[in-house]
Formats: sequence, structure tokens, C-alpha cells
Amino acid sequence: MNQIDDLQLVEVYSTPAGITVNVRVQPRASRNAITGVMGGSLKVSLTSPPVDGEANEACIAFFSKILSVAKNRISITNGFKGRNKVIAIEGLTKEDFIQLLKS
Repeated sequence: MNQIDDLQLVEVYSTPAGITVNVRVQPRASRNAITGVMGGSLKVSLTSPPVDGEANEACIAFFSKILSVAKNRISITNGFKGRNKVIAIEGLTKEDFIQLLKS
């Protein structure tokens, strides 16, 4: 199974405003990238350290860039101090999210 097929295993939930996505963050990586799926969570590597919220800000900026969504429409709703986070993205459907990640 390749990484594109794995995207179907990511737990994405619909909300009235958009979607929420479970994310597993690996800080201090060599580059910002989606590295796979782990237990229903999207694995994301980020170059920033997990200090003073830098990794959280980098996570929001990363998703903003790859999904072409304004940063103010992306928020971390759970997991501010841990590697496992829940990201809320306003204005996207699950299908839009998967399609944008594939492109």
C-alpha cells in the first residue's frame, strides 16, 4: 500500500464548520513533510522544535500552505503540548482534504 492509498485511513471527521483531523507531529525533522499514516493519524514531520508553541505554529503554517487555506481557518483543538494533535480546518470537506493532499 503506498502513501496515497494510506490517506484513506486517516481519521477525518466532519463538523458544522469543516473538518477535524488527527495528526501525529515529529518535531525537529530535516524537512516539513507528510510522512505517512499511523493509527488513523496523519504523520507530519516539522523542522521546528517543540518549544514555546513553535511546532504548533509550524503545523498550522504547513497545513495552510499545502491546503491553500488561510492560517486563521486552521486551529489546534487538542494536543497543544503533545505530539498527538487534533487540527480543525474550516471550510473543507473530507473529500476536499484528501484530494488536496493527493495533489
